[in-house]
Amino acid sequence: MASGDFCSPGEGMEILQQVCSKQLPPGNLSEEDLLQNPYFSKLLLSLSQHVDESGLSLTLAKEQAQAWKEVRLHKTTWLRSEILQRVIQELLVDYYVKTQDTNLTSEDKKFHETLEQRLLVTELTRLLGPSREREIPPLLGLEKADLLELMPPSEDFVWMRARLQLEVEEQLKKKCFTLLCYHDPSSDADSETLKAAKVWKLAEVLVGEKQQCQDAKSQQKEQMVLLEKKSATYSQVLLRCLTLLQRLLQEHRLKTQSELDRINAQYLEIKCSAMILKLRMEELKILSDTYTAEKVEVHRLIRDHLEGAIRLQEQDMEKSRQVLNTYEVLGEEFDRLVKEYTQLKQATENKRWALQEFNKAYH
Repeated sequence: MASGDFCSPGEGMEILQQVCSKQLPPGNLSEEDLLQNPYFSKLLLSLSQHVDESGLSLTLAKEQAQAWKEVRLHKTTWLRSEILQRVIQELLVDYYVKTQDTNLTSEDKKFHETLEQRLLVTELTRLLGPSREREIPPLLGLEKADLLELMPPSEDFVWMRARLQLEVEEQLKKKCFTLLCYHDPSSDADSETLKAAKVWKLAEVLVGEKQQCQDAKSQQKEQMVLLEKKSATYSQVLLRCLTLLQRLLQEHRLKTQSELDRINAQYLEIKCSAMILKLRMEELKILSDTYTAEKVEVHRLIRDHLEGAIRLQEQDMEKSRQVLNTYEVLGEEFDRLVKEYTQLKQATENKRWALQEFNKAYH
């Protein structure tokens, strides 16, 4: 197949989206899917030429349209007979209600009794069915001819049918006016002529509103399809974002952690130094508040005197250490001399004491 048979990516995506949203089941096809599967794209475009907006083939769609047309005809016929049947039943119900509340004329009684008798006989005749098609004995041994004998006289039937038409028209008119007032409450105060004119156009109005509802449902369906596509796209984008965030954390957080630790340590060190300086400043402030200038000068003189005395004592100690080291060179001889010197010093002290005592005694 030649490459020229395929549509361009942009046009193909637009056409494919229209086909998927209107003629084919919803699908989350992206432009990448279209580019990667050109034959599938062409298959979808070919299918769109053989199906309608509902997804059916053109032949089936035509047959379905014809079937729906017949259904609508049968439905219309059934509705007509059903409406007539219910209106007649309502007339009979209203008649029995009125007989308990008001006095009816003889014509009204004759009309409703003839109508009821005719309906009962017709219904029973229908239940019996044609005698030729029955294979089982009839119910209670009754035949159709037996029921026809219970029919009201033909004159009463003709008279009843003529009045029945007027009664049904009046009943239908009331129902139409009720429906009109329900649809448009402001019409309740209108005259019967204006109501009749509005009822004449009510069917078209209802058809238009029904079409609007169907169009709104179609738009809602399209919006739901778009929402599903956007939700799927959003989920994919969100997953990609989460993957990127995870990779950023893994690659960059470990690299910057050491730098952050170094900066934090430097910050803590500077903060500690600042605290030490602050404590020293508080200490100096306390000292300055405690000691005056005179006290400080006296303390300085005392400190200088003590430091001088310490230096002299250290010098004397150093000289003594040198002399001691000199004497230590002599060894045992030095010890003997020390003992003799000690004895001589002690003897001298004793004689000095004795001399002092002698002098005290002499004087």
